[in-house]
Amino acid sequence: MKYASLISIALVLAATASTSFAHGDISCDVPKAEWKPQMDLQRKLISEGWRVRQVKVDNGCYEVYGFDDKGSRAEVYFNPKTFEKVGEVKQGS
Repeated sequence: MKYASLISIALVLAATASTSFAHGDISCDVPKAEWKPQMDLQRKLISEGWRVRQVKVDNGCYEVYGFDDKGSRAEVYFNPKTFEKVGEVKQGS
């Protein structure tokens, strides 16, 4: 029984670790004073045909969840100063 518990704990820790570090290579190094408002990014994307569900901050970048101009599900990171796309999470089929 102890063995099964240890395996369960190990699997949970492994899953958590892989989720936490999945986007670790995406980051933005911009001083907070230079950031543009999140709403400006949201308006820009909407004007380009996106459907934005959420914008949040992750690793110093704006992380956008929604659907891109082609209607595909998107999780994309943007530089908060320039709104340049700096990375994205590929969606599974």
